[in-house]
Amino acid sequence: MASFPALKSGAVAQYGSDRERRFSTRVFRFVDGSEQRIAQHAAVLRRWTIRLERLDEAELETLTEFFEMQGGRAGSFSFTDPWDEVEYPDCSFDQDELVLEFRGEARGGAVVLVRENR
Repeated sequence: MASFPALKSGAVAQYGSDRERRFSTRVFRFVDGSEQRIAQHAAVLRRWTIRLERLDEAELETLTEFFEMQGGRAGSFSFTDPWDEVEYPDCSFDQDELVLEFRGEARGGAVVLVRENR
């Protein structure tokens, strides 16, 4: 299985990135006003917003090729959480379009959304 590409520095994210944990519960409301709550996932789902700045052309190209290889949301890859270095083996992009910014030589950037699959 493919792994999310690291930068030349070895990092997968830069300062300003963020992560969140989501719990998913389905609520059924009955005519009498009562409710029943059922967890949709046995465990928490994770999502990362990876902000990348000051990327050179080679790093942008690597990211673009990886995104295209995955087919946006369709693909699956392993992702190492930059905060606790735990590898999550089944993740996907949470976007179908990769937007890159070019601000000059070795000054490209991107914001990438990654989610854990269940």
